Amino acid sequence: MAANMQAMPHHTPLITTIVAALVVAFFLGAFAQKLRVSPIAGYLAAGIVVGPFTPGFVADSAIANELAEIGVILLMFGVGLHFSVRDLMSVKNIAVPGAIAQIATATAMGMGLGWLMGWSTAASLVFGLALSVASTVVLLRALQARNLVQTERGRIAVGWLIVEDIAMVLALVLLPAVAGALEGQSGQSTATIFTALAITLAKVVGFIALMLIVGMRLIPKALHWVVHTGSRELFRLAVLAIALGVAGGAAYFFDVSFALGAFFAGMILGETKLSKRAAEETLPLRDAFAVLFFVSVGMLFNPAIVTEQPLPLIATVMIIVLGKSIAAYGIVRAFGYPNETALTVSASLAQIGEFSFILIGLGYGLGFLPAEARDLVLAGAIFSIFFNPFIFSLILRNRSEPVPDAAAPKVGRDRVPEGTSGHVILIGYGRVGRLIAAGLRKTNREFVVIEDQTDVARKADEDGSTVIMGNATDAKTLDRAGIDTASKLLIAIPEGFEGGAISQKARMARPDLAIIARAHSDAEVEHLTRLGAQQVVMGEREIAAKMLNLSAPLRGQQPAPA
Repeated sequence: MAANMQAMPHHTPLITTIVAALVVAFFLGAFAQKLRVSPIAGYLAAGIVVGPFTPGFVADSAIANELAEIGVILLMFGVGLHFSVRDLMSVKNIAVPGAIAQIATATAMGMGLGWLMGWSTAASLVFGLALSVASTVVLLRALQARNLVQTERGRIAVGWLIVEDIAMVLALVLLPAVAGALEGQSGQSTATIFTALAITLAKVVGFIALMLIVGMRLIPKALHWVVHTGSRELFRLAVLAIALGVAGGAAYFFDVSFALGAFFAGMILGETKLSKRAAEETLPLRDAFAVLFFVSVGMLFNPAIVTEQPLPLIATVMIIVLGKSIAAYGIVRAFGYPNETALTVSASLAQIGEFSFILIGLGYGLGFLPAEARDLVLAGAIFSIFFNPFIFSLILRNRSEPVPDAAAPKVGRDRVPEGTSGHVILIGYGRVGRLIAAGLRKTNREFVVIEDQTDVARKADEDGSTVIMGNATDAKTLDRAGIDTASKLLIAIPEGFEGGAISQKARMARPDLAIIARAHSDAEVEHLTRLGAQQVVMGEREIAAKMLNLSAPLRGQQPAPA
């Protein structure tokens, strides 16, 4: 036994892959942030560093890809939590025909490039399909970073993505039969193709029906039972089990993608009152595995293709970034939507990712797709993902402040009314922020709320508060809230270390401003005080003081005998 223990290795491919990916991603992501570039660029660079095409340590790409798949599942589950059946149905008239038309257009452009390269019709078809479908992770990270998921244009983009996923599920099933027919192989008849299509459609419809009829009843009941056990750990485990379990069941029993299965699981859970808590519990894992996704993409990139196939690579990237986006823009505008919505949807789709890799891998495995087509798709994914944050920033002009959706009711003001002075600036409208706001209203104190979550800001607006949409760590947002003339700044968000960044920015703008913040630990108290907060309220201390005060005997009253 002792000999076996001594012989046991101190590391495994799984552990070393996770450690290397996250550590290198952290350093390069932080460096990218320092350069005012999206951290995604750093994560992709980390993948190149630990990948097989650069010297030094090489992570296990197969394990990295499986970890990345978990990230896709958790991210789609999180999006589903903020979606509803009503949201999905509200955009079906644009998402369904729009996605189909855009897939057809991008596939045709990809096929044209394939024919110019001298490839067969089947190879060109798969290449075009791979360029037509956007990445789930990249799309959602871009929308979430700009608080656009719950706007109408965000819902259109996500609905568009769901239609693309369903189309790619069908394509993966039909690909062997269609490719065989195009290559002139025997045994591949029209009846075979239509039979495969009918079976796949039946499975997709069956899965959706099962989730809407059975899942809508069982999943909320199961989670409510877990809540009544009082175990936070069990609740977190239940949420993960639902996300991963439904995604796995969708893939194994219905041949539906993991991502699509997870989305429907989240959408059903999102109809319950526990959706917000479920989203909070899974957020850290979603972020960590999303980073692993970008690292895994970077590992696929072979820098040699830049010099070996420069012109085909440029053409591939142009189809993804320009051709597909222009097609999407034209389609959205043709349906009568405003310019801002069309630009957001087109920017969302100006990249490719996980489904593209699956398609190109299948085509290469079936033997009719050349290796250079696979390399071009992988390189096109890298460059399009790298450029996507810059495209969004260019289109939306200011990446640090949410841009109101032209087709949705505007939330908040551009800035405080002229002449406002002596007011209180309240950062955050969560549970604590709402209580503070209610108290300020009772005393007729003038105050302004800064909030970066659209749904929360809308609630503050409905409650009659003056709302500034934006991130309070940005000096421009504080300026719009009238920090120059404010009397106090109340930081009510639960993240003490983020509160420190806000306090520091506010102190730089107004050295004499009274700043009050909240904290959950001694370290946060010290951090906030050091960065400019004059008073810090620590919840545990206040609770203890209140309980001691309530437990003290009243004047003249003798303590009860033990």
